[in-house]
Amino acid sequence: MSTQTPRTSESAESHAVDSSDTVGIDIGLLVLRLGCGGLLFVTGSQKLFGWFNGSGWSHTTAGFQHMGYHPGKLFGTLAGLCEFGGGALLILGLLTPLAAAIVIGTMINAVNVTWPHGLVGSSSALLLVAAAAALGFAGPGRIALDHGRSWQRQGVVWGVAALVLGVVAALVTLAAK
Repeated sequence: MSTQTPRTSESAESHAVDSSDTVGIDIGLLVLRLGCGGLLFVTGSQKLFGWFNGSGWSHTTAGFQHMGYHPGKLFGTLAGLCEFGGGALLILGLLTPLAAAIVIGTMINAVNVTWPHGLVGSSSALLLVAAAAALGFAGPGRIALDHGRSWQRQGVVWGVAALVLGVVAALVTLAAK
């Protein structure tokens, strides 16, 4: 004779989140922040300072001038600062919706530049837009400087705000260039 424990579809246990699940989510968000933020931090430092075998500020600004971003010094510096600063904020998990907006706006401009090379040419910038948007909605997780602070923001409203701010900033930049 077999005995079975009764199953209740609406039990509190079925809706409880296992603490190992939340730790996994926090580690996943940390990995996403470190990957996305780290890549942007490195590319921004290449543009601004020539670190990590980068070309440095003068070559960056000349390149932006050549790509049609006039004045090249303004737009090259702005792009480098946004990548460097936005990447650093993501790495730290600090002011995450603002960091997401910075990345979204900057990478929309990168998509604009790389789109003539097709979807494959724009794929890394598009992936960074998607990662930044996800972080804008989900927040940085518990392994972050934002966690538990009065300024910590996440959720639908903050994710939408990051998207809107990033898109508006990108459109203003594209119109001004």
